[in-house]
Amino acid sequence: MTRMRPTFRRLVASTAAAGMLVLAGCSAPAIPDGSSGGATLVVATSDEPDALNPVLNYGVDGASLIFDGLVSRDADNRLVAGLATALPELSPDGRTVTAKLRDGVQFHDGSALTAQDVVFTYQAVLDPTVDSTLRSDLDMVESVTAPDAATVVFRLRYPYAPILQRLTLGIVPAKLLSGQDINTAGFNRKPIGTGPYRVDSWTPGDRLVLTANERYFGGRPKNNRVVVAFVADDNVRAQRMRAGEFDAAELPPKLASGFDTDATYRVQRVPTADYRGVMLPTGNPVLADLAIRRALNLAVDRAAMVTGLLGGAGEPAFGPIPPTSEFADPSVIGKPTADPAAAGALLDAAGWTPGPGGVRVKDGRPARFTLMYPASDTLRKDLALAVTADAKKVGIAVTPAGLTWDAIDPRMKSDALLMGYGTPYDPDFVSYKLFGSTFAGQGYFNPGSYRSEVTDRALQEGRDQIDPALRTAAYAQFQKQLAADVPWLFLTYLRHTYVLKSSVQGVTPRVEAHEHGVANSLWWNIDTWTRS
Repeated sequence: MTRMRPTFRRLVASTAAAGMLVLAGCSAPAIPDGSSGGATLVVATSDEPDALNPVLNYGVDGASLIFDGLVSRDADNRLVAGLATALPELSPDGRTVTAKLRDGVQFHDGSALTAQDVVFTYQAVLDPTVDSTLRSDLDMVESVTAPDAATVVFRLRYPYAPILQRLTLGIVPAKLLSGQDINTAGFNRKPIGTGPYRVDSWTPGDRLVLTANERYFGGRPKNNRVVVAFVADDNVRAQRMRAGEFDAAELPPKLASGFDTDATYRVQRVPTADYRGVMLPTGNPVLADLAIRRALNLAVDRAAMVTGLLGGAGEPAFGPIPPTSEFADPSVIGKPTADPAAAGALLDAAGWTPGPGGVRVKDGRPARFTLMYPASDTLRKDLALAVTADAKKVGIAVTPAGLTWDAIDPRMKSDALLMGYGTPYDPDFVSYKLFGSTFAGQGYFNPGSYRSEVTDRALQEGRDQIDPALRTAAYAQFQKQLAADVPWLFLTYLRHTYVLKSSVQGVTPRVEAHEHGVANSLWWNIDTWTRS
């Protein structure tokens, strides 16, 4: 969810300011090709991070361009060795993880990476005085120690199946942050990492300039410089792409489709685990009725949303685990088109009878609720309006409300909300907090206060069991229970759409998460990109 982590909470430059920027304002002049590498590449995104520090949530799932974790992910999102010489070893009891560091890795300032830097990074996340939302993600970590300069040992409070997936966290240099207030450190804006690029400059609301790391242990990038332009407005970003300012830009599906017929560009539609859905709070007296929730699930036309609103750049969604996941259960996939007859029959049987204006009524209460969405998000607005129209056909009145996040926050326990989440990495990462009873009503963790003993047990088994078969069974049960309870109205999985200049080579799409921007976007491997 864009509100879950501070990194994605704010919009950057205003539309007017963004429209006034020209190429000189978002990138340095191209550096001619030569033996040391290629020219500058300029990419554009809407979301600007608040800090460039992994401890404060930047690029925590890897591909940050500036930092490396103990492990990384390849083009298929499989774990591979990063700063570790090989994938860390997990003890038979599942409670000890041991990692051996590569020899000779240096930070951007030339200092050597040691195990103490890894220890410091994870201890900083676990420090309650540091404003890191990652702390709850690592609550299984009891201790992190360095027996020697090249070895790191994690001791866990309890076995946690996807622990290796958590080791993509970028490592920071202990000597630059020890004794400082990490929340306000200058490092957050001018960081030092081990990644393929070092930070040259960051102009808030405008651009982040990255320069190739000549000493990168994975090999020097094939280009000299990367500029990430921050352009909040979709239309302005499309105009500037058309003007030739960017080598690549993420755009909404409808705007991206306008480049399909121009041979100067190519459009990349990338599969994702990024879903959109309606959170249905149990605190709302209408939505607390299971018949209403199930009827809505039958009434929405997901296929029409994909075709009409996404321009085909997506798939119908029926749960929080994407079809690309090994844990996806095909039995929960429903009918992508609407079935208003079945929805109406279900409501009739539950005592919701037609009332004034075609709105159904039960015990004097009309089938009516408010559906909130962030006013600045045009896609969520379109989806909210589509849900409103589909619900009306079966006698349920929905009032769409475009609001600021500050206005949305206090109303989530009683009003529905068009939300977005999703990860391709492990089902535990998002779903444990989003649907677990322990987190009910804790902000954007389970905001609708959904509670189910079956769901809780399945989610717990999914993280406890090391055996892949047992994990698969647990997550199958989880998906089936969600399909029965309908705490969310899952609508669509998106395809993130990017427009690139045809001259750009080396692009390797991979399944993307909901949260992306500078990190984990199409340019996750931009160090291998060239321009012909």
